[in-house]
Amino acid sequence: MNAAKVLDAKGLACPMPIVKTKKAMNDIESGEILEIHATDKGAKADLAAWSKSGGHELVDQSEEGEVLKFWIKKK
Repeated sequence: MNAAKVLDAKGLACPMPIVKTKKAMNDIESGEILEIHATDKGAKADLAAWSKSGGHELVDQSEEGEVLKFWIKKK
């Protein structure tokens, strides 16, 4: 997937992946995709809920070993 920016949130515990994601979203344009890499299992539910509440679209997510990957399209 073609992401405008990649955020490395590996090793961060809740709520830091969300805090960093929110900050990174400010750096991209509407319609662009932010790719997030996290290791906190709570990020699955947190990022899905945050995307929905902010009106953004969680386009895809995958798990590669310990790393959870998310692609969020900015509204």
